Amino acid sequence: MSEKRRDHRGRILHNGEIQLSDGRYRFKYVDEMGKERCVYSWRLDHNDATPKGKRRTLSLREMEKKIQADHFEQIATNGGNMTVLELVEKYTSTKNGVRPTTVAGYGTVINLLKKDPFGKRRIDTVRISDAKCWLIHLQQVEKKSYSSIHSIRGVLRPAFQLAVDDDLIRKNPFQFQLMEVVVNDSVTREAISRAEERKFLRFVKEDPHFCRYYEEIYILFKTGLRISEFCGLTISDIDFKEHTINIDHQLQKKSKIGYYIQETKTTSGTRKIPMTADVEECFRKIIEKRNPPKAEPMVDGKSGFLYFDKNGSICYSLHWEHYFQHIIQKYNNTYKAQMTVITPHVCRHTYCSNMAKSGMNPKALQYLMGHSDISVTLNTYTHVNLEDAREEVARIQVV
Repeated sequence: MSEKRRDHRGRILHNGEIQLSDGRYRFKYVDEMGKERCVYSWRLDHNDATPKGKRRTLSLREMEKKIQADHFEQIATNGGNMTVLELVEKYTSTKNGVRPTTVAGYGTVINLLKKDPFGKRRIDTVRISDAKCWLIHLQQVEKKSYSSIHSIRGVLRPAFQLAVDDDLIRKNPFQFQLMEVVVNDSVTREAISRAEERKFLRFVKEDPHFCRYYEEIYILFKTGLRISEFCGLTISDIDFKEHTINIDHQLQKKSKIGYYIQETKTTSGTRKIPMTADVEECFRKIIEKRNPPKAEPMVDGKSGFLYFDKNGSICYSLHWEHYFQHIIQKYNNTYKAQMTVITPHVCRHTYCSNMAKSGMNPKALQYLMGHSDISVTLNTYTHVNLEDAREEVARIQVV
């Protein structure tokens, strides 16, 4: 009977185990593809101390148990040797029929991983702590915003879930609450007060240059339209007979794509909005002063757009962002009392808050805003402060 193999401390070694001359332990096994593989550790058992100056890893027998468990569950013990970048590229290749903006987001994450060492990591080596540390690094060192990190994690998490579903890894390292890891430094887009809205609109109307945008800005404040919905409006979308605005598409523009028509953000985004008399009058003036180029532009079969810049190009969201910036800049250069930042999206927030404070039925407001979930309407777009609460209590107080 052959003598059992032992390590330098006299402990019996199992099949496949050996202690090398430098003191390390090695376990040799055959993977599910029939290939011979080895794992190494300075410790045989989990109770062993790590030699001085050596990095602490799992003990050899802890590694063996993991390999055996993976083999039992038919999980590739080496993650298929796939890197994080390769995994994300594989995941995004499965996402057909997504919006162009989503495709652009995928490209941003892939370009980041091509430059970042994290992209070269093998997916089976990424632990939850590694994922968290990387996102913290992106915020604190790379100075990326919370919203950017949220988008990056929004690609990495489903990509790693794909690896879990494909039995390449056991757990998804990105399955955690983001706000518990990185600081949410996003600037909340608050609604402005009715007084501020009146002051802003009066300034625009009376300014000799910016008065040309008055009707459009008034409509944004009084309809709550998304800026991409607003830019996509055509003459045929304005129904003066039924006094409604038809919303069933958005106008977008990307540098590599140019102008394109996109469906509304959600299925609930497709809707008809009733026009008040003043909004209707603004649309009549816009159509009257409309000055398209000689060749009426057409985008994905749609023509008759309402807004053009001085060069005859169709106005899209970036135009209006710039117009608002210039208006605020001029206002604050004119008056000592500064005006807060106002954007087209602030107009949308303001409209929703004003309607909510006026007592509009929440479901009706959800419909007007084009929200698929009423919690978005109530929690994100309605802004109520102490004075609002006091007025509401006084209104319903039973004498």
